[in-house]
Amino acid sequence: MAELSGMRVLITGASRGIGAATARLFAEHGARLGLLARNAAAIRALAAEIGPAARALPADVASWPDVEGAVAAMTRAFGGVDVLINNAGVIEPIAALDHVDPAAWGRLVDINLKGPLNGIRAVLPGMIRRGGGTVITVSSGAAHTPLEGWSAYCSSKAGAAMLTACLHHEMHLKGIRAIGLSPGTVATDMQATIRASGINPVSKLDPRSHIPAAWVAEALLWLCGPAAAEFAGQEVSLRDETIRRRIGLIP
Repeated sequence: MAELSGMRVLITGASRGIGAATARLFAEHGARLGLLARNAAAIRALAAEIGPAARALPADVASWPDVEGAVAAMTRAFGGVDVLINNAGVIEPIAALDHVDPAAWGRLVDINLKGPLNGIRAVLPGMIRRGGGTVITVSSGAAHTPLEGWSAYCSSKAGAAMLTACLHHEMHLKGIRAIGLSPGTVATDMQATIRASGINPVSKLDPRSHIPAAWVAEALLWLCGPAAAEFAGQEVSLRDETIRRRIGLIP
C-alpha cells in the first residue's frame, strides 16, 4: 500500500459513500486531508471525527470559484495538495434522450466532467512547482458502454476518462501522474436512485453483487503508491480479478 504519512490529499464528494470511506482510510495511513463537498454539515462532522489532520472545505465542484477557493484554503492549512481524488459525481437525470431535461443534463456534466477539470486546474500549478503530484479520477464502466436512460452519465464519464488521458499526455513529463479508477457497481446511496428508476439492466442487479465502498478506498490508496506506477494515463478496472488480487481484496 501507499505510504501517505504527511501527504496532502484533497477528496471531492467526501461527505458520504466512496469519498467518506476514502477519507477515513487515508487518515489511518497518515494523510492530511481536505474534504470537499456541498454538504457542509456532513464534511464538518467527518473532519471532526478524523481530527486535526482533516479540513472541511464546503464547495460545489461545478463552481470554479468554489474549487479554487477550497484549494487555496487547503494550501493555507497544509501547504499544498499532493494528491487529488476526483470522486464527486451524480447519476441523475435518468431519462431517455427524447424526454430528458437539457438543463438537468447540463448540470450533471457540470458536476461529473467540469468538476474534475476544476479540481485539476486548481491543483496543477502548485503540483508542478513542487515537482509533481497524483490525480485519480473515479470513472465508470458507463464511460465505455451506452446504457438506456444514462446518456448524461455515460457521456460525462467518457469525457472524464479522456480528461485523464489528456492530463497524462500533457503533464507526465512535469511529474503529474494521472490515473482513472473504474470501480464497478458500489453499495452507495446512488444505487437506491438507480434501482428506483427501473431503467436498464443496472437497476435490476442484485444488491449483493455491489462491492463495498471500502474496497474502492483500498484501491485508491493502492493507486497512490509505487505499485501502480505502470497505470499512469490509464483507467484501472476494479472488476478485474487480477487487480483485486494485487490490491489484496481477494486471495
